[in-house]
Amino acid sequence: MNADQTPEQPSVEQQLQQLDESLALSRVGGDVDLLREVIELFLDDYPNSLKNIRNAVSAKDATSIEHEAHTLKGSVSTFGARRAFEAALALEKLGRSKDLTGVEEGFSQLEDALHALVPELQIIQAR
Repeated sequence: MNADQTPEQPSVEQQLQQLDESLALSRVGGDVDLLREVIELFLDDYPNSLKNIRNAVSAKDATSIEHEAHTLKGSVSTFGARRAFEAALALEKLGRSKDLTGVEEGFSQLEDALHALVPELQIIQAR
C-alpha cells in the first residue's frame, strides 16, 4: 500500500477513471448501442436528480435525501462508477439515519464525483 495515500482519497488514476466500462457493458449484455442509450438517459436525468438532492439537503429533508440518493446510486452502479456510488450511498445512509451531520459535505462529494464521471460517459456515448 502506498503510504502517501489514505483509503479515503482516490488515487490520481482513480480520479481520472470514474467508471468501469467493461462492467457497464456487461450489465447491458454487451450491447454497445444499449449502453449508449442508458448513458443518454442518465445524462438527461442526473441533473434533475442532483437538483432534487440539493433541494432536500437545503430543506434538511432526510426522507427525500435517502430516496433521491438511493435512486441515483442505482443509476451510477450501472456504470461501475464507484466514487459516485459511494457518495450516493453515504447520503442515502445519512437520510435513513435522520442524522444529517455532514450532509452538505456528502452532497459536495457526490457532485464532484458526478462531474468527473460525466465526461467519461460522454466519450463512450460519442463513439
